[in-house]
Amino acid sequence: MHPSAKIFVAGHRGLVGSAIVRNLNSRGFTNIVGRPRAELDLLDQSAVRRFFESEKPEYVFLAAAKVGGIYANNTYPAEFIYENLVPQANVIHASYETRVKKLLFLGSSCIYPRMAPQPMREEFLLDGKLEPTNEPYAVAKIAGIKMCQAYNRQYGTKYISVMPTNLYGPNDNFDLKNAHVLPALIRKFVEAKESNVPFVEVWGSGSPRREFLHVDDCADACVHLMLSYDESEIVNIGVGSDVSIKELALLVKSTVGYVGELRFDTSKPDGTPRKLLDVSKLEKLGWKATIPLETGLRSAVEWYLKNR
Repeated sequence: MHPSAKIFVAGHRGLVGSAIVRNLNSRGFTNIVGRPRAELDLLDQSAVRRFFESEKPEYVFLAAAKVGGIYANNTYPAEFIYENLVPQANVIHASYETRVKKLLFLGSSCIYPRMAPQPMREEFLLDGKLEPTNEPYAVAKIAGIKMCQAYNRQYGTKYISVMPTNLYGPNDNFDLKNAHVLPALIRKFVEAKESNVPFVEVWGSGSPRREFLHVDDCADACVHLMLSYDESEIVNIGVGSDVSIKELALLVKSTVGYVGELRFDTSKPDGTPRKLLDVSKLEKLGWKATIPLETGLRSAVEWYLKNR
């Protein structure tokens, strides 16, 4: 990409999109286009087409998505499949119609089967049953991958798909009903400390294991792949190591400085037992995560305290 190339970041205000904008800016890219939902509703196919015809972006990062934790995915399955399927289809097709040079589609590690061997390699896609609590979201993301691959095969486009692990960092969603586990824990422990609450309750048994990648690392990997990778096959983006939810909760507790008790509500679902990505393909492509969980968590807590 030339430094002056016009780049559209769909979802530029979200967790991943805002990080991609920061990364592009740091690399000297100056012609970045973003539209808030009030100005461009990606659910509206005609509006998306008009935007692409008028702006004519050369490169697209498709980071717009409806995301959430176990509660949100389980409670609003229709919204999660519709509000992911339609926008990504509109953006991918409009990119083809207006001859976008290259597109990067952001998927998710939840595309892999619930009981996939660990760590999960890219070829495990569609090799087993999905986790029921987030199946509609995962099906939408799988459809996005397959749409990119189909357009590449039929139309000769250059659309690549990346599968990030659990992300956290600036502009995360800290709403307790809809947040992912790490931002939810940050908010719970901060509020418990401030209110002198004697214990903090965590969903599930604490035994599931999860991998956490700082969003600035994810954005750097996305831009790296946009600049250097042209194949249709998906690429995992992660750190290659994981922690249990109990270990994570204790780390957040320590970082926040909360001194009360930790309790686990085993009546709540655990979700997938383990989700660890195999990142050997990404490392062979010349990229490796650099932000340790402890360092990233401290900055995430600081960001939350300043911006809540």
